[in-house]
Amino acid sequence: MNTRHFLTLTDFNSAELRQLIARALELKAMHRRREVYEPLKNRVLGMIFEKSSTRTRVSFEAGMIQFGGGAIFLSPRDTQLGRGEPIEDTARVLSGMVDAVMIRTFDHAMVERFAAYSSVPVINGLTDDYHPCQLLADMQTYFELRGDIKDKVAVWIGDGNNMCNSYINAANLFDFKLHIACPQGYAPDAAMLEKAGDRVKLFTSAEEAVKGAHLITTDVWASMGQEEEAKQRKLDFAAYQVTPALMDIADPDAIFLHCLPAHRGEEISEDMLDDPRSAVFTQAENRLHAQKALLEFLLT
Repeated sequence: MNTRHFLTLTDFNSAELRQLIARALELKAMHRRREVYEPLKNRVLGMIFEKSSTRTRVSFEAGMIQFGGGAIFLSPRDTQLGRGEPIEDTARVLSGMVDAVMIRTFDHAMVERFAAYSSVPVINGLTDDYHPCQLLADMQTYFELRGDIKDKVAVWIGDGNNMCNSYINAANLFDFKLHIACPQGYAPDAAMLEKAGDRVKLFTSAEEAVKGAHLITTDVWASMGQEEEAKQRKLDFAAYQVTPALMDIADPDAIFLHCLPAHRGEEISEDMLDDPRSAVFTQAENRLHAQKALLEFLLT
């Protein structure tokens, strides 16, 4: 059987993704009951981090420990990758020693190249183009709190970044409508928008985008690697802050999500994370359970 990888949501079909969400909810309930379940005993996850992380590292490492296995943290300082060893060679060596590899890096092509030479599953823990593991947690959170997202309206407010790209993929695979509110010049990739068709709609007004919507989400205005643009981005995105008043325009049962870390006073108001409609910390915890479901799927 061919090795399965998880580089974008599109590596799985709709049925498989829904299966993962259902399993993540089961695993969360088992975790709350303190049930011991170790399907990955003596299995090892190699974790390559070229970008810093809190939630990605802790959730994958904790998940492997809870499953009876282990995880190895590798930074560029710790490996020959940081000294110029070809990705192809590193992929062949690591996949002979560990059972899966998770990579968090800048260039999405690096993850694709690594997967092409790996004999074990490769998981995208974030690249500049996609963040599929976060979308698993986001979908789990909506399903957990509000039920199926099919035919609902989700709103992405902010830059057409890796999270936005993954929301476009999710809209197609989970069958919901996506509104994207962003300033001119910050829209997501035109090819992705064209492929999504009328499932995705662009807005320049956040207020128009959120009318009657069921899920509102955003991200920092300047991501890792964009620090030099931060000053200009604050000006360009000033009208795109998510606040309780903006949430009032959405559906009464709408929830707010943010992949964190958040910059209070910028993309969200100071009080947004404490609003009763915010499910951000449930969403953050769900990184653990969604990724455990993913690891179980790929390795068992």
